[in-house]
Amino acid sequence: MELMKLEIVTPDGMIFDADVKQVTLPGSEGEFGVLANHATLVSLLDTGVIVIEKSDGGELAVAINSGYVKVEEEKTTCIVDGAVALSGDDSDLAKALDAAKTLLKSTEASNAAIAAAVSKVEHIGKSL
Repeated sequence: MELMKLEIVTPDGMIFDADVKQVTLPGSEGEFGVLANHATLVSLLDTGVIVIEKSDGGELAVAINSGYVKVEEEKTTCIVDGAVALSGDDSDLAKALDAAKTLLKSTEASNAAIAAAVSKVEHIGKSL
């Protein structure tokens, strides 16, 4: 499977920059997946969870509150207002899950979008 470069940028700087197999994004019209050689597009991102399939086959989840994405054939760039990566050992993961829930609940998104994103974060926490 071909790889593409994924960048996730917040006002505090770059939080993710690596080659990945696939990324699933919380678009304003619903979730959508992006693979290498995807058609170029720009889309708003809603409150939710970015799920990244890394080049080694592992997964990483990043909770975001809002932003936008620019997809090009070989590169996807997410510019987000706030983000929390859901990874690490048990104690770091517990803190990250709490921070992600706080971030998601602080947005101006609809209650349904917030509830769906928090539910996904809780599910990720249980599966790790």
